[in-house]
Amino acid sequence: NMTWGEVEKRLKENDIIIVPVGSTEAHGPHAPLGEDTFLVTRMAELVALKVGCTVAQPIWYGSHPYHHMGMPGTIVVPEEIFLGQLRAVIAGLWDMGFRKQILLNGHGQEYVIPTAIHQFAKRYQVPGIFVNLNWYHAIPEHFKTKEEGGSYETHFIHSDEVETSWCLALFPELMDMEAAVDTKPRGYLPEGHVDKAGNLLQRTIAWYGHVGLGPIEVAAYPEGVVGQATLGEAAKAQKGLEALLDYVVRLHDDIRAAFPPGKLPPMEEMTQRPKEEIEAVIKGPLAEGGRSIYTLGYPT
Repeated sequence: NMTWGEVEKRLKENDIIIVPVGSTEAHGPHAPLGEDTFLVTRMAELVALKVGCTVAQPIWYGSHPYHHMGMPGTIVVPEEIFLGQLRAVIAGLWDMGFRKQILLNGHGQEYVIPTAIHQFAKRYQVPGIFVNLNWYHAIPEHFKTKEEGGSYETHFIHSDEVETSWCLALFPELMDMEAAVDTKPRGYLPEGHVDKAGNLLQRTIAWYGHVGLGPIEVAAYPEGVVGQATLGEAAKAQKGLEALLDYVVRLHDDIRAAFPPGKLPPMEEMTQRPKEEIEAVIKGPLAEGGRSIYTLGYPT
């Protein structure tokens, strides 16, 4: 929402940007289709208000695992398209001057985003900082059940007690808890083999590391909820939210301390391209002797 002039001023003060990476998908009758995007956008805004960094326009449509296929409201972007979009966003933000980027992911696509980052890096070989942060990975201790000393009755899966609690903590005005429903999660093997959302239980098989060990959502959970959404309460997520925001602030501050505005990781340790080529794109497309990142290649 910033003007060109506001961006230029901001870059001199703080050249770190948080990119909310979400999705549009079914989250039951009680939650908005944009839930995953709203979660990370609100998180990013809260961090930015505290530290003065910038928040990019969010990625509204994401990649999806097979078991999400067919659910009304779930918009599935093919992996190659999603990867291309992320590479293009990273390139465009870098060309703008935001060379330190935190891709804050709010959806079950953590197995795709690192590929986009490495594809961008291999193609352009420009110095910068590009981090994939899946918000739930920053605070695994805050997803424990009451039996484990935590806040929840059940483990995090999808649009359930945990995710609903976080939504109520971050955007209660978009939730309709009178419409919340519960379902009973199930798989085809005994418990203990396949992990749940975020791989927070550290089981051997990641939740995305299989097809066929459990039913697809449209067949088993047409409600769009996998778990007990009616148990959601904002208070259950509050300590976790505070811990998450503290971590993202710390990550931001550590990056900024190591690399103040305008400073990048050492060129000679980050690229194999000719020095003069990299120096030109670092100057930017409008500077004397500068060039656009797109002179190195198009983000296909």
